[in-house]
Amino acid sequence: MAGDSLTDPGSSYSPAVGFFFIFNLIVGTGALTLPKAFSQAGYVLGTIVLSIIGFMSYISATFVLESMSNANAILRIKKFDTSVGKDEETESSRGERESSPEIISDHEPLIDTRELLPEDSTVFQIRKRIELGQMAGMFYRRIGIYLFYACMVIYLFGDLAIYATAVPKSLRDIACTFVNGSSVFNMTEDDPCWATAENLSRRNAYRIFVAVFACTLGPFLFFNVQKTKYLQIVTSATRWVALIMMIILAIIWIAEGKNEGHPVVADLTAFPNIFGTAVYAFMCHHSLPGVVTPIRHKSRVYGLIFGDYFSALCLYLLLALTGVFLYKQPKDLYTLNFFDVGDKSQIAPDVIRYFLALFPVFTLSSTFPIVGITLRNNIRTLFGLFTKKDFPWMIEKFAFPLITLIPPICIALLTDEVQILVGITGSYAGCGIQYVIPAMMVYCSRKMVLRLIPDTAGTKLPYRSPFHHFFWIVLINMWAFASIVVITVNHIIYRK
Repeated sequence: MAGDSLTDPGSSYSPAVGFFFIFNLIVGTGALTLPKAFSQAGYVLGTIVLSIIGFMSYISATFVLESMSNANAILRIKKFDTSVGKDEETESSRGERESSPEIISDHEPLIDTRELLPEDSTVFQIRKRIELGQMAGMFYRRIGIYLFYACMVIYLFGDLAIYATAVPKSLRDIACTFVNGSSVFNMTEDDPCWATAENLSRRNAYRIFVAVFACTLGPFLFFNVQKTKYLQIVTSATRWVALIMMIILAIIWIAEGKNEGHPVVADLTAFPNIFGTAVYAFMCHHSLPGVVTPIRHKSRVYGLIFGDYFSALCLYLLLALTGVFLYKQPKDLYTLNFFDVGDKSQIAPDVIRYFLALFPVFTLSSTFPIVGITLRNNIRTLFGLFTKKDFPWMIEKFAFPLITLIPPICIALLTDEVQILVGITGSYAGCGIQYVIPAMMVYCSRKMVLRLIPDTAGTKLPYRSPFHHFFWIVLINMWAFASIVVITVNHIIYRK
């Protein structure tokens, strides 16, 4: 699209690179919990739910992009008062910038001081990176801004709790070598970790690893993380190798007749777990502005994002379906299945076993400080909305980092059930971020565009969502509301 580029050509990249970045943004920790969720819900129900949620997630992603386009137009046409948005840029968005490719200078102002005029008969080109928090400040009323940040904070707390649980659990299962039976995974939490240390149970070993994790990575939350692009590239490559390796090993062992899984077709009582896990697996909306904005040619951006979602869905189905047919009981962290030291025939070489078992340790540990700083900045912004004053130095440097770190670590000390944490985080806060926030944001942005730029009424805007009819906004909100109700009722009725 003519003129569709960033101010700094060196900070942009091609649609092919954008495809990779968005795909990497979608595929994350949630993939490792899908096999167990499929095993509980059934492979047919799991496939249906995952496919529907993938489609709904794509719709809401198009809403985010249209909102970005509308925000760019409003900032160009009118000197919009973005006092809340500027606060978000200096605090919350800085953390989000660090969690995505470094593509725009940290010193770039939110609004160009030069007069911005329409180019190519439109001002709707996505040239300025505008984060969700900034758009919430532009489009929502005050209560909507409060709810937005509250939802973001709850989701990020859940994210950190998942990381603080998954890493120590992986380390515990690798380190604890005592086997009472045919498999290390038949151990109970009260069994000893090592034969030579009968007083140290697996539960206490896990808690020790949680404490080590907190002491090792917690201090990063008191500072700002910079220059993370190359670390993310290495992490992405590791994730790709691990996922492909697990799929290939599972296919080979199933073809050799070594499979032990006999999953059910469908079990509605497990709907909350598969729903929450699937929502978490497709979560990327809060980071889309930082990845989409630098793409040079965005004329086919919706097709590009659809390709990302379809590719992620195919990868998820391959991983989950091979996992449930290979293993009788997939672990909540699927990588740990490949580390089993029993007498099964599905035993990979040691280098592969340790690589897969340690894969969550390296990837999640490298992401924990980035997500933690993002959460810290969102907490500060949320409190700032109430106080309207600068915080004392002690509050800035110590209180906010401690508020960020302590709750996830406490949750990790209380439970090591990664899938439960993923299910709850995805089912509630994830539902808000993935469905409600994008739907309401595009609705409010459209109203503001019609008020400030009335000439656009009835015209085809360049980044209007393919699902531009009001019906889709209603459908997304109804889907979110109905899902939360069903999940809550199921938790109450079938709670064990």
